[in-house]
Amino acid sequence: MVPRPICGLALMLLLAFTAAAQARELVLGRVSDDPRQHYEQLRPLLDYVVPRMRDVGITGGRILMARDAAQMASYLRRGRVDWFTETAGSAMLLERKAGARALLLAERNGVSRYHTVFFARTDSGITRLEDLRGRSIALQSRASTSAYFVPAMELLDRGLAMEMLPTPTDDGAPGSVGFVFGRSESNIAIWVHKGLVDAGAMSSLDWARPTTMSPSFRPDLRIIHETGEFPRALEMVRGDLEPAVAARLREVLLEAAADPAAREALDHFFGTTRFIALDPRNEAGLDYLRRTVARVVEEVE
Repeated sequence: MVPRPICGLALMLLLAFTAAAQARELVLGRVSDDPRQHYEQLRPLLDYVVPRMRDVGITGGRILMARDAAQMASYLRRGRVDWFTETAGSAMLLERKAGARALLLAERNGVSRYHTVFFARTDSGITRLEDLRGRSIALQSRASTSAYFVPAMELLDRGLAMEMLPTPTDDGAPGSVGFVFGRSESNIAIWVHKGLVDAGAMSSLDWARPTTMSPSFRPDLRIIHETGEFPRALEMVRGDLEPAVAARLREVLLEAAADPAAREALDHFFGTTRFIALDPRNEAGLDYLRRTVARVVEEVE
């Protein structure tokens, strides 16, 4: 018969070993072309979240940057990233590529949904999307929901083939819409205003922002089309994240807006004002973006 003190010691060691085996870091990821800046934006919220997840085995937190969506997809498939924040279109792309799943909607600066605005010069003769056949349009980048995925889908839905152009001054095929990436919404506005491209597309937020769309440009430009609304940004988790960890993370983020201790961290986190549970309206928006991403990847890329 084994003495009780020895049995007790063995049990304590077993429990300690089990706890150590379960304890781990929570890894927050981000696709970034400016890791230093994004680290400063991500770290405060991670530091807020981690202590509130000890009951599910989280004892520390780490940030892992990816240079592009392909690298982030690799991180997710290999379990190297647990949670990441993205615009809705890029989030759906990573759902498609790596099985990530939506956790919550992110409201930034009080806005959780927005739409895309197409615009052209008032003297261009362009009044509708169909007029862009044989013309050119400036978009932002392949990572943009409002200034790439959604406008591309709108054009494809109207039977307009798309062709990527090397520069704004290049001509595309007569029957297609040539598109070029401006890298920033400000460049899109400038290129359209100067007549380097025939039209541009950006989010309704950027269209209304004076730092993006100069007030001096507005008399020369007009909106030719506006889309329906879709979710602005999402908090995503890898598909095989432990259910208890995902559930606790969701709970902590949902409660953060009501906690004064989280205010500064949320503000650093891309101006987040709160996180919102996905409802049928937002799920419908995500279904639209899933179809959009699939079609754009298939027909444009």
